[in-house]
Amino acid sequence: MARLTKRPREAPASPPFNDGAPYDKGVPANCFRHEALGVVFQVRDKRLTVLLWQRAKAPFEGAWALPGGPLAADERLGASASRHLAAKVDIPEIAHLEQLETRSDPLRDPRGRELATAYLTLVTPGARPKLPGDTAWHPVDALPDTAFDHGSIIGSARNRLRAKLSYTNIGFALAPEAFTISQLRDTYAAALGHPVSATNLQRILTRREVIEPTSDVSRPASTGGRPATLYRFASRELVVTNPFAAFRPRVAG
Repeated sequence: MARLTKRPREAPASPPFNDGAPYDKGVPANCFRHEALGVVFQVRDKRLTVLLWQRAKAPFEGAWALPGGPLAADERLGASASRHLAAKVDIPEIAHLEQLETRSDPLRDPRGRELATAYLTLVTPGARPKLPGDTAWHPVDALPDTAFDHGSIIGSARNRLRAKLSYTNIGFALAPEAFTISQLRDTYAAALGHPVSATNLQRILTRREVIEPTSDVSRPASTGGRPATLYRFASRELVVTNPFAAFRPRVAG
């Protein structure tokens, strides 16, 4: 009896590049270009913002892009991301840097296949780097037209940050050295994208020993009132504070 074999399904045809030419599958994998990108977040005026520069030539002329560039043959991805960021803008201190993801869609760059590895980069409010004329901070919730897949990468970085705020002390990388609870509430609200209760935030972070009071108080407001206690993060290095938070099911509704 003849043996029956299952006929493999044909893969759907790849969509063409912007110039109409399909992706050439004959290009060996070791010839693909690779770039490192930095998704730099900072809370400014109670909003989470990202650092972008405006492209002056095709493809995506006039669109806004993440700072980055090609990986050199003799360097690691993290070093490459830091190098390109330093070449674009001088940030005096990066509070946190971690690898986010690698994008490998063959059609992400119309000029030819290029892999991209993005890094989540956080800076505190005190960092005020001098920006070149083609570079600016943009609110994450009101992005301009972005180049390549950079808008989607920014969304992934925002989701990573939101998740880590629930089970780590990563808020230290967005907050000043010392802060009032109301200031910390504004920082968390900006990063999370929704209102936050100052009372609940203080209770949870104090119970988890994420923050601690200092002996200092804030300056009195012009409207009067008692000075508020200043707090600080117990550690300014990344620490997992609630390892099971990420595994809790989402509440419907």
